[in-house]
Amino acid sequence: MITNTLTLKKAFRAAFPHTIPIFAGFWFLGLTYGIFMNVSGFSFWYPMLMSLTIFAGSVEFVTVNMLLGAFNPLQALAMTLMINARHLFYGISMLDKYRGTGIKKFYLIYGMCDESFSINYTASVPEGVDSSWFMFFVTLLNHFYWFFGATLGGIFGSLIHFNTEGLDFVMTAMFVVIFLEQWLKEKQHTSALLGIGLSLACLALFGPDSFMIPSMLAILGTLTLLRRPLENAY
Repeated sequence: MITNTLTLKKAFRAAFPHTIPIFAGFWFLGLTYGIFMNVSGFSFWYPMLMSLTIFAGSVEFVTVNMLLGAFNPLQALAMTLMINARHLFYGISMLDKYRGTGIKKFYLIYGMCDESFSINYTASVPEGVDSSWFMFFVTLLNHFYWFFGATLGGIFGSLIHFNTEGLDFVMTAMFVVIFLEQWLKEKQHTSALLGIGLSLACLALFGPDSFMIPSMLAILGTLTLLRRPLENAY
């Protein structure tokens, strides 16, 4: 028991600093989401339970309109798959990382969002820290930040009045920082340049509303074909 407690403490202490930027973004966006739900006529139970069970920010915002419209489960399923299709690629990328994590794997899969994926995939776990518990606490903390912000927004939404325009750029800025950190850490930048180039090409071909899935497919296919040369280069 002592060893397990020490293991958990070390993993938590190692994971927490990595999630502080996520807290800043999730707390504000979650608060905005809770306020949006409140303004749309829903009590705080809705954002609280939805942030706990769905845990997909983009889908949760879209769900507000779905709840206000006609009941259409097929449309909800199609919309969710379209918005979160990128998680299929996240899952493929994390196959090796999640191997050997035991029962924690179920929560790691369930709670994997963009931010948890970015940290767990790129972070260097300190020596002596259990990597599976490190990834677990990263996922759990990020989940809690979103739940906390959404719940507060739902509770105090009717009392808080401020202009939330531009708050979504917090997450964009965070991903730019993560990309730059990964760029500085790697000696070879072939994968990053391919990702940028293919994404820009798909943006030009398919437009801003439809380029996400084609660009991910193009990146996946290209990196799969170039896997062996890239591994040799690294």
